[in-house]
Amino acid sequence: MKELAEVRTLKINRYIIIDDEPCKIVSISTSKPGKHGEAKARIEAIGVFDQQKRSIVHPVTHKVSVPIINKGTAQVIAVMGDTVQLMDMETYETFDMPIPDEFKGQLEAGKEIQYLEALGRRKITRV
Repeated sequence: MKELAEVRTLKINRYIIIDDEPCKIVSISTSKPGKHGEAKARIEAIGVFDQQKRSIVHPVTHKVSVPIINKGTAQVIAVMGDTVQLMDMETYETFDMPIPDEFKGQLEAGKEIQYLEALGRRKITRV
């Protein structure tokens, strides 16, 4: 799910969609308006899921897509090799997720973790 927002309303540490990938904004720099044009903004962001750096340049009145990020808490049900089975603490929905490299060996049944969901994909953020 996503919504539209003007470039001038974006702030650092918020999110934006670049190349169909949700990204966290690292820096925003704006130029002054010229004689025949409007001010432009250069946005640099890092992908939430792939950690790739991306940048775009748009006029400040241009509308861009902003992802709706849902953060949740889940309980570990089972660890199966490189995947983990989780149960959401609010909806009691169960789902499988791959274990990121930085959390391997830290997950065990019964432990609570935090995750974020954007554009139908999920990622473990904190153990």
